[in-house]
Order: sequence, then C-alpha cells, then structure tokens
Amino acid sequence: MSPYTLLPFIVLIGAMFLMTRSAKKKQQQAASMRNELQPGSGVRTIGGMYATVKEVNDDTVLLDAAPGVDLLFAKNAIGAVLTDDDYNRIVHGIEHDLKADGTVVPDDASSLTETDEPAADASSDASDDKPLDLGKKDAADKPADEVVEAKADKAVDVDEAEPKKTDGEADAK
Repeated sequence: MSPYTLLPFIVLIGAMFLMTRSAKKKQQQAASMRNELQPGSGVRTIGGMYATVKEVNDDTVLLDAAPGVDLLFAKNAIGAVLTDDDYNRIVHGIEHDLKADGTVVPDDASSLTETDEPAADASSDASDDKPLDLGKKDAADKPADEVVEAKADKAVDVDEAEPKKTDGEADAK
C-alpha cells in the first residue's frame, strides 16, 4: 500500500481527535464553572430560567427564583453563571451607564427635522394634503371605474353563453 491511500484515513483520525479534544475542553470548563458556584451569584439554567444561588451542595443547587420561591436543581442544569451587571440587566432591567457623559438619543425623530415649527402646526399641514391612492394600477393605466365596468361586461357575456345550473340539474353521463 502506498502512503497516498492511507492519507484520507489519517486525515479523518486527526479531525476526530481535534473534535473530541475541543469537546472535552468545553466540558471541563462547564464543570469548573459549576464547581465554582457560590451563594448570591446569578445563574441561568439550561431551561432559560434566571435565579440567584441560595445554597450549593455536592450535586445540587438551591436557587431563589422569586421571593419565597426556592427551587432545587442539579448542578448539571446550570447553563451559565452571570456577572452581577448582566444579571441585573436581564432580570431587573437595571443598566449601568458605561458613558456617563454620552450623547442623549431622543425616543422620537422630532429632533431630526430641521423645521422650527411646533408639532401641532406640522400635524395640521399634513391633514390638508390629499389622501394617497394606494390601489393597484392596470398596465393600461385606466381609471378604476372603467376597469370595473369592463370586468362587469365580461361577466355578463359569460352568463349569457352558459346558463347556470341549479342543484337538481346535473349533467350525468
């Protein structure tokens, strides 16, 4: 056998080795994260629930999900240990200002317009405009009334050509 025939097998074995090595590394990081749990830290479970660690045992963790609600989880069910800032931002909606002197962004687009008119005057000008026609236009750009009349004429022609059948009149062959 030549070395060229063994090359694909060697590449596959190397790829499998690299994949299992990275998976083991991730498992070790997750295990060390779970072993470093301390009471008072915020966590996210693998189910997506956010809680505070109340008590840590060998294989279990007691979590405080809400005042008076204590839940017992396996350590393997802890998906991530969160920093205090992340936990407060997610659970309580509290954001710390990273830039205290940063620019203030308004909630609306009124500051982006260059007119100095009050908002009431601008809204009255908008009401004076003609309403926009959002209907579809035909390829021939006929007015809508002519198109409706043309469709009605075609419908009348079809009715005259074939009489309608009632429930009792079926063409049975």
